[in-house]
Parts: sequence; structure tokens; C-alpha cells
Amino acid sequence: EVQLQASGGGLVQPGGSLRLSCVASGFNFSSFGMSWVRQAPGKRPERISLIGSNGIATTYTDSVKGRFTISRDNAKSMLYLQMNGLRPEDTAVYYCSRTFDDARGQGTQVTVSS
Repeated sequence: EVQLQASGGGLVQPGGSLRLSCVASGFNFSSFGMSWVRQAPGKRPERISLIGSNGIATTYTDSVKGRFTISRDNAKSMLYLQMNGLRPEDTAVYYCSRTFDDARGQGTQVTVSS
């Protein structure tokens, strides 16, 4: 059974930083590309970043490019998202996702507000 558990969210002021983590289990993590997906209240889910299975290739949606950094540690089956320069519009529930089938687990809430 695929299990993905995101953590590290919280309340942060505009301009602040957070680092999200996701622990994966139930599948061969190092063989799959992974993503971060977020869903803001009343909006559709948005895939904001992808990383290849070996951690080399990364992509970002324009709204987070230059502010967020995705990374992974295959030895630990961990996925990360470093978020800098946070804005109120980044407020959402963030999920880690196996890109292949968009399998997701429990998300973590990020709220950016003064």
C-alpha cells in the first residue's frame, strides 16, 4: 500500500520560509518521479513542482519558480519542498504525490498571513 505523509506546514508571515517533508513507504521510492501538489480553498489541485526519480530533473510552475526548491533523499524515501519568500496566495494544503498516478497521502496546511 502506497503511503505518503507530508509534514512541516504551519502559519508563517509573508516573506517567511517553511520546509515541507514527506515520508514515503509501500513502494520503491527511488524508481518514481515525485511531485508536490497544493490545493487552496475553493480551488482545484495544482501541481507546483516535480522531480525525477534520480533527483536531477526538476520543474516548477511559474508562480513558485525561484522561491521553492524540491529535493529528495532516496536512501531515506523522503521528499522535500523548501519554500522561501512565501506569499498569502501560497496558502493551501500541500500534498506529496507520486507523479505516475497522482497517489497522495495526508497533506499539510500552509497558511501565509500577517
